[in-house]
Order: sequence, then structure tokens, then C-alpha cells
Amino acid sequence: MTKERVILGIDPGTIVMGYGILHVEDNKPRMGTMGVIQLNKYEDHYLRLKKIFERVLGLIDHYHP
Repeated sequence: MTKERVILGIDPGTIVMGYGILHVEDNKPRMGTMGVIQLNKYEDHYLRLKKIFERVLGLIDHYHP
């Protein structure tokens, strides 16, 4: 039995950012979760970057890709 790999895919954007978590074991991919981060409600670009950073860091902490 091989170790499961976790892959984090990011569709970058500063208005809408998409992400997906893929689990791969024995060369068989399985979709974990996916979602979007709506950033259009934040006018300040620096705040948008902060929100992207916080969310991506949260995904990394939770799924350990």
C-alpha cells in the first residue's frame, strides 16, 4: 500500500479564486473538495491578498498537501 498524496490546485484570481483538493493513492485520483473564494466584496487589493493568504494557509493546515 502506498502513501496517499494530497494535491492542492489553485485557480488564481483577485476577484474570484478557485481551489481543489485531490487525493491520489495507488495512482488513483479522488476528488476531495473544491470551492471558490469571493473577493469582490473587498475593495482594497492588499486586503484581498491578505484574505487569499489566510484561506490558502488554512487549506494547507487542514489538508497537508
